[in-house]
Amino acid sequence: MTAVLAPLRVPGADGVSVAVRRWGVPGALPPVYLQHGFVADTRLNWVGTGTVGVLLAAGREVVGVDARGHGRSDKPHDPAAYGERRMADDLRRVADALGHDSFDLAGYSMGATVAMLVAAADRRVRRLVVGGVGAAFVERGGAERHAALMERLAAALEAADVTEVRDPAVVLFRRMADALGADRRALAAHARAVHDRDPDLAAVTAPALVLAGDADPLAVRPEVLAAAIPGARVTVVPGDHSTALRAPAFAAALTGFLGEP
Repeated sequence: MTAVLAPLRVPGADGVSVAVRRWGVPGALPPVYLQHGFVADTRLNWVGTGTVGVLLAAGREVVGVDARGHGRSDKPHDPAAYGERRMADDLRRVADALGHDSFDLAGYSMGATVAMLVAAADRRVRRLVVGGVGAAFVERGGAERHAALMERLAAALEAADVTEVRDPAVVLFRRMADALGADRRALAAHARAVHDRDPDLAAVTAPALVLAGDADPLAVRPEVLAAAIPGARVTVVPGDHSTALRAPAFAAALTGFLGEP
């Protein structure tokens, strides 16, 4: 699969640039923007899982954004440069740079938070898909549990060696960072950022789909999250937080929903 256009870099409000990959050509429906999860990048979450290929086969134009600190984007080491709200602003600036006045948006895990922030504020989002998140996003105490998890993630990323990481909830993220050769200081900076991740979900006007793996501990009871987004649907696919993205049912559900007029 070959990108039709050369990779693009778009600067954020603070000068931190994000890398953008594009495939396909404009069609009857608007482009699909894809935002990956923490530690991952566009290649891992969306190309390697086959999602980009399925979207292209459906005739869609695709735009993948590597979040700041990830993939081929800039990687500052200051926590002040991070947080999902900065990433949401980056994504909107990509749409500005590409001149898209309408787009579909799918995000996974961290990217789901980014996608919801964008959709709550930007009426250019025609349809929204969020994956890898569930009830904890909206239930009481969820923000506190998320902050505690991010602190543990930061410590795991900063450990001298993966053998020092004993926490089963975060060790897979550290192993993934090592396998990708990721900048662990940049990832830890994001983990230590102040995470204002509370979009006004009632303000989302785009039809939405919540996609969750049936064994994903970070996406339990996805129907609770869907109930907070006006008119949102739920689809559950096989897999945990890492493997649900690779389930053929995931790409099929995403593509089918985004293919509706």
